[in-house]
Amino acid sequence: MRTKNKTIGYLVPVFMLSVFMLIIYGAYVPHKAAETQRIVCIKFKAGTTSEEMEKEMRDFAVLKNNVKDVVAYSAGRVQKSDGNKSEYDVIHYLTFRTDEAAKQYASNAYRNDFVKSNESHWDKVLEMNSDIEK
Repeated sequence: MRTKNKTIGYLVPVFMLSVFMLIIYGAYVPHKAAETQRIVCIKFKAGTTSEEMEKEMRDFAVLKNNVKDVVAYSAGRVQKSDGNKSEYDVIHYLTFRTDEAAKQYASNAYRNDFVKSNESHWDKVLEMNSDIEK
């Protein structure tokens, strides 16, 4: 019985040290930098309710989970400045790991379903890709 307790006494610290080393390794392994950002600006049709706008923003946020190589996503409403009416209502930012993933985004099945279900509320849409300067 004493040998079993001694063995467990040695294995527990070794196991804990191994877990700690794996965590540190994961934190410091260099990851491939993102290459491309896509900006999607949307202007809603007059009469679109704020609930419909919020639903669109939630649906777009879920969409990012179904698109390959999305590194980051954020969105927000366009801020009105100096009382001028803005050309767009919301902006979505998608950051992709590779240029190829950004190109595949346009033909993604989840994206196409999202567009079909929401385009009836959109007046105009502007989508642009840009390189990320390092």
